[in-house]
Amino acid sequence: MAKQQGKNADNANRWIVLAMVLLVIGTGVAFSIMGQNNKENAPLAGLDGISLKPAVVSTIDVENGSAVTFNPGLSTVIDVWEDPQCPSCKAFEVVMGDYLDSLVRDEKATVRFHVLSFKGPESVRSANAAFCAADEEHFLDFHNALYTVESPGEGSGFFTTEVLLKIGEAIGINSPEFEECVSQGSKSDLVKAHYDSMGKFGVQGTPTVFINGKVWKPTMEFFDLNDFRSAVEAG
Repeated sequence: MAKQQGKNADNANRWIVLAMVLLVIGTGVAFSIMGQNNKENAPLAGLDGISLKPAVVSTIDVENGSAVTFNPGLSTVIDVWEDPQCPSCKAFEVVMGDYLDSLVRDEKATVRFHVLSFKGPESVRSANAAFCAADEEHFLDFHNALYTVESPGEGSGFFTTEVLLKIGEAIGINSPEFEECVSQGSKSDLVKAHYDSMGKFGVQGTPTVFINGKVWKPTMEFFDLNDFRSAVEAG
């Protein structure tokens, strides 16, 4: 009888230990999944609190490289050539983004955005998504979001279709039309047109900015808002 009780106790202990092991493993897997999700979503954390500003209609200026154009016909014309994966473009946007946005929204300048894609498939997907956002009248918002997210760097594989859709969703662009446009690469012709126009306008790198047809050359070794604003106002 004592042996049977001891055997039952041993079995009970084994089941308790096994249950604890399974609990630890299960908890570990859960934390691993949560950690992976947090790691994947961490680059999007910079978009927290960002919401869509009022819609702004843009047009495609075929004669000027099929640029995404705002306020055509004004006396001051700014052309901005950027690649979504370009680190220097990100640095430029961090300093100048809000100012360019205000020039558009306050109708103080014609601003033409040329979204390039020479840094590979991620740039192609990102440019396509930006043009899809233009159809939603929120190019400016998506453009800002592309340079706000903490991408691991060019060629990292970060800008997948899924991430681009998440970026849109995070700021409030989530229509079925946008999802289809991004997923299907519906703006591939426009992406190519922008890329092909680089040679015509003598653009060899990014960011390249023209003010009234003249290349803007910073007077400092770093991007300075006052420097750029002075150049814009001087025309």
